[in-house]
Amino acid sequence: MTQEAQQETRSTCPYCGTGCGVVISHSAGRITGVRGDPDHPANFGKLCTKGANLHRTVQLDGRLVQPLWRAQRAAPLQALGWDEALDKAARRFAETIRAHGPDSVAFYISGQLLTEDYYVFNKLARTLVGTNNIDSNSRLCMSSAVAGYKATLGMDSVPCCYEDIDLADLLFISGANTAFAHPILFRRIEAAREARPELKIVVVDPRRTDTAAMADLHLQIAPGTDLYLFAAMLQVLAAEGLVDAAYIADHTEGYAVLLEQLGSVTPEVAAGVCQVPAADIVQAARWFGQAAAPLSFWCQGLNQSGHGTANSAALIHLHLATGKIGRPGMGPFSLTGQPNAMGGREVGAMANLLSAHRDLKNPADRAEMADFWGIPALPTQPGLMAVQLFEAVRRGAIKALWIACTNPAHSLPDQQRVREALAACPFVVVQDAFADTDTCAHADLLLPAATWGEKDGTVTNSERRITRVRAAVAAPGEARADWRIARDFALALGRQLDRPGAARLFDFPSPAAVFAEHARSTRGRDLDIAGLDYARLEQGAVQWPYAAGQANGKARLYSDGVFPTASGRARFAPIELRLNGEAPDAAYPLRLNTGRLRDQWHGMSRTGRSGRLYAHEAEARLQMHPDDMAQRGLADGDLVRLSSRRGDTVLPVAASNELAPGSVYLAMHWGSANLSHPGANLHTLQELDPVSGQPALKHAAVQITPVSLPWQLAIVRACPGLDEAAAGERLLAWRRQLAPLLADQPYASLTLGGRESPVLILRLARAQALAQADIERLAELLELPAERCRVLCDPARRIEKRARFEDVGTVRRLAGILFAGETAALPWLLEHMTGGDAIGGLDPWVFLPSATPPAGGEGRGRIVCNCLNVSENEIHAGIAAGQRSLEQLKATLKCGTSCGSCVPEVRRMLAASEVAA
Repeated sequence: MTQEAQQETRSTCPYCGTGCGVVISHSAGRITGVRGDPDHPANFGKLCTKGANLHRTVQLDGRLVQPLWRAQRAAPLQALGWDEALDKAARRFAETIRAHGPDSVAFYISGQLLTEDYYVFNKLARTLVGTNNIDSNSRLCMSSAVAGYKATLGMDSVPCCYEDIDLADLLFISGANTAFAHPILFRRIEAAREARPELKIVVVDPRRTDTAAMADLHLQIAPGTDLYLFAAMLQVLAAEGLVDAAYIADHTEGYAVLLEQLGSVTPEVAAGVCQVPAADIVQAARWFGQAAAPLSFWCQGLNQSGHGTANSAALIHLHLATGKIGRPGMGPFSLTGQPNAMGGREVGAMANLLSAHRDLKNPADRAEMADFWGIPALPTQPGLMAVQLFEAVRRGAIKALWIACTNPAHSLPDQQRVREALAACPFVVVQDAFADTDTCAHADLLLPAATWGEKDGTVTNSERRITRVRAAVAAPGEARADWRIARDFALALGRQLDRPGAARLFDFPSPAAVFAEHARSTRGRDLDIAGLDYARLEQGAVQWPYAAGQANGKARLYSDGVFPTASGRARFAPIELRLNGEAPDAAYPLRLNTGRLRDQWHGMSRTGRSGRLYAHEAEARLQMHPDDMAQRGLADGDLVRLSSRRGDTVLPVAASNELAPGSVYLAMHWGSANLSHPGANLHTLQELDPVSGQPALKHAAVQITPVSLPWQLAIVRACPGLDEAAAGERLLAWRRQLAPLLADQPYASLTLGGRESPVLILRLARAQALAQADIERLAELLELPAERCRVLCDPARRIEKRARFEDVGTVRRLAGILFAGETAALPWLLEHMTGGDAIGGLDPWVFLPSATPPAGGEGRGRIVCNCLNVSENEIHAGIAAGQRSLEQLKATLKCGTSCGSCVPEVRRMLAASEVAA
């Protein structure tokens, strides 16, 4: 039997908005590897840790592979065919529309979708259903940037490109931890600094992140005070003659009115609000005004705010006031969080948008789009934005909800209300690649969708660059492309509603046909791509606009100073000065901030499937300033109760000098799949930006108190003898069976770990011991029965320990442990198991009640370089041995020599050692 040859297919990474090109290796219908595409201009072959491990997230366990239906919400799921599934969905939607009107149904979709998927959903909602109730989870990440661009520049058109990083002489990064959220762009920033040491970097962030650690000036402002900072900087620019008066006069309007409105916000006033020195605010403004080419980046720190639109506009004002926009190296650059948030904006698949940047409120734009689609009119009633949409579901105004490629039961704020809404909705369809997301539990109908490596279409990245996405392998089972599911549902709904025109409206034989219609709809618009088709995109990725007859896309916009507004001038938009979120008080004195981890993505439905990607941050931890911990008598690893006006959760706490006193931080990735509670978004509140509708996901008031849960249980399960892929499949199956058992526990953590030898890790903490029957149930599920294990029992202290050993060839390995009532040895045993080491002479010591391994030493510690498996303790040892530079550590330990995602942390460790010395 001959081995099938490896093939390669070019596509894109499905994670952040950088839009990296990837080359997928595949054989015999399976994805076997991935590398960066050296020819793609977004990344030139580089990939971050998440992208480099994409092929390790394609296991089939947990995938949706056929339509599933339940007659009642509590009933078990039953398989059915596509025709029957779509017929059931169409009947329920049609009945709801006839009984309650088109606005009684809604679609909630995703920045993970391809542009073609987005387009068909948008057309389905507006033309066939007749509702504007279609919104995207991109509402949660970049809608304030959209509104800020429109308020100032006239359209949602990012004027910059990645090449500007190489040409700027000041980088002004606000509310963006680029090192974690956009690692490949951060590699480019590092390269720019190395090539031009005179490049200045200013970072505005309440945390001293890896990005902030690189800055020449870090403005560690109080959360939510950005408006005061930018207002004061504008005053400094004006007072010190650093504005471009000619540019203001010739190309803008509203400057004098805005300057007068903000006149009271001096650097001293802003310093009091922002809690940073006035001199630092002045310095930041001077550097901005004196820079020949300032380039500003922002992301969720500005957008996820009750005044995110004003934040974006206020930052753009600095570029307009200095005339530094539209030329190489300069301009306001919003970084998108998802791979195709930009594509969704382009096709208008959000409640307040229409295709090709048309305005839903504009009658002429509505009429133009209706004429293009060949229908009498588009609906005029404004659509409901994400948080509003789920509130309408909760109060019963929306009775049928279609959710595609997103997990609102994890990602939306105030999770208790969201889950109440899903439970109350009479009919919920979930279209997803994965069957085990939190939202799937609320579905009446589950539809299997294709995912990364199986899809064909296009995406647009943060710099307006459109790239072809290509399928390397067929989707498993009966899974289908998202655009096709939407098309087939439209045809079925057309039959149910007796709309014969549906066959014409949705005559899409392929994604190429969808793209061609989308491209035609943009003709003459600011994002005109009428000159693009799949044939042109086969030659390489292209930036828009790309009108018919053009030879190339356009890297930068507004170089001529003409803007897509009625007057042709950019606008200084009025700013209402206000602060974010809940104000801390005696009951809830701390501010909760949320954000990303370096190696995880969103709700972890994809990255959470690879044990390797837990190495940098193994479990959910609440980060807290050491002074705040000391006041509460807390030490690293202690369990605490995180309380807000919306609920309580229990988590381990970790000291972090990244935070200012009074703030705590929790990564947004952890949810009910890993914990006994919904995670950070149980606590975030539904405060919305009044223009964009984006929620303030970073500004909740909380309290932290110690919690006593003295009885603990830990189970670690490995699969010695199986290769990484096979072991991963088996562990995911066990994890899926364990996840429902977490909800009843005061504290539970269910994660993966390991590299070539992946492991499953379950930890519980309780006030009282778990019933013996429940311990036996867990042991049976994970194949740790007493008869297959070495067992130690101490009934008087409610302690039981089990260890299962397996012989792989001539090597004896530890395959599983169950420690109930006493878990001190867990750290060194876990390290042993994740390394896949032979048990050897450690065999007699497995039940040793000590955190120190018998051989001594402190273990390897947390993994810093995930690519090459280099730990923090190994890096500390290297530094202590005299390797005092990044290059020396690279040469000896190899950390930072692969994807480079660990380089900022290694630099910080070097800097900390210098301070200590």
